[in-house]
Amino acid sequence: MSSKRAYHHGDLRAALIAASFDLLAECGLQRFSVAAVARRLQVSSAAPYRHFADRGHLLAAVSTVAARDLNAAILTAADTAGPDPADRLAAAAGAYVRYVTRTGAGLPVIYAAELSRIHDEARRDQTRALMDTMLDLAGATGTRSYQDTVLLVEATIAVAHGYAALLSEGFFARQVDDIANRAAEAARALTVPLSP
Repeated sequence: MSSKRAYHHGDLRAALIAASFDLLAECGLQRFSVAAVARRLQVSSAAPYRHFADRGHLLAAVSTVAARDLNAAILTAADTAGPDPADRLAAAAGAYVRYVTRTGAGLPVIYAAELSRIHDEARRDQTRALMDTMLDLAGATGTRSYQDTVLLVEATIAVAHGYAALLSEGFFARQVDDIANRAAEAARALTVPLSP
């Protein structure tokens, strides 16, 4: 997504979503506002409300796109990683770091608490598909139970999100691909069985 895109009359809804990604990448969820998105597009502060009832509804639309695109990025990375289940899950962590660094729309945006009150079928379907992908990747590593699969997903997400957050906060003085690879290596280590 890029704020350099020109807003074309008649496509304001799509432009608002694209500009929202840019704003999230620059300032995060806490400083995100509909007014800031409108300013970025150089439209009136009332214009976004013709398409979205409030901040939450705009974020719900962003969440839908983010879940869909992140899921696609994870599936592509997993397929590129080859047939080994642990490598495929590890690749998901690297894909997460790359996606969040580029868009600012990680899981805190996709599953923002304020969105729980908004009924949106498309968002529900996309967020469910994202978690199904992660559960499938984790389960394929040979976890012993559904609970172990969920715990592995949680740990993988925590590793990936931690690396992405530290990168965005300037902790790492490295390139995105280096940090994404580190996240993948750390996630890969989660699948190594512990000694009895």
